Amino acid sequence: MTPEQIERHKRHILLKDIGGPGVQALLSASVSVIGAGALGGPCALYLAAAGVGQIELWDDDLVDRSNLQRQVQFGEADIGRAKVAVLAERLIAMNPDVQVTARGARFDGTCDLSGTLLIDASDNFETRFALNALAHGSGRRLVSGAASRWSGQVSVYASGCEPGAPCYRCFVPEMPPEAEACDEVGVVGALTGQVGTIMALEVIKLITGAGQALIGRVQIIDGLAGTARVVGLRQNKACETCGG
Repeated sequence: MTPEQIERHKRHILLKDIGGPGVQALLSASVSVIGAGALGGPCALYLAAAGVGQIELWDDDLVDRSNLQRQVQFGEADIGRAKVAVLAERLIAMNPDVQVTARGARFDGTCDLSGTLLIDASDNFETRFALNALAHGSGRRLVSGAASRWSGQVSVYASGCEPGAPCYRCFVPEMPPEAEACDEVGVVGALTGQVGTIMALEVIKLITGAGQALIGRVQIIDGLAGTARVVGLRQNKACETCGG
């Protein structure tokens, strides 16, 4: 590490669970973030601040005024611009060491993701299912978050690389018949920031080997009650993605 990098990351270096080797692992890591909005924005910002070496961003959306209530990486002057372009500028301004690739496209199952660790910050089940299948098939861990109204959830899916670990479709086998989008039911802006930063925390733990990641567990946040709980999740032997 350079003297500048040591100064930047000294608070992580002081942590025995991360230290110098953990910071070097972060500097060498590559992640793909699917979604540059309410969850992907804060997640990517904290990963860039932590020194993750390569961050790939996927999103085909433009900044809209209605985004500004929760997507704090954007400002009024960014309305009409591509989300990935604005977020990439923010990440590089925060940490010039980070290599950022902006993909102004919608992810589908045919996309080639460069990250060795995948992050699901999307807002629809089609994308979540496709990303889960890719993570399982390519043997990569998937950090996934979601938020709606006053509640949020975060988990890590590792079915393709850890025997017996569940995948996302073990948790959500099929698209819920009454799936609700944030633009239909609303969401508290601060909650999306909380979920996004927890996702970043899980990524940092996975890269550095610190602590216990949320593999086989789902953290559920109730913003109204001010509580959080963790529930266990087992592999579904009949799951069409990872079962059998």
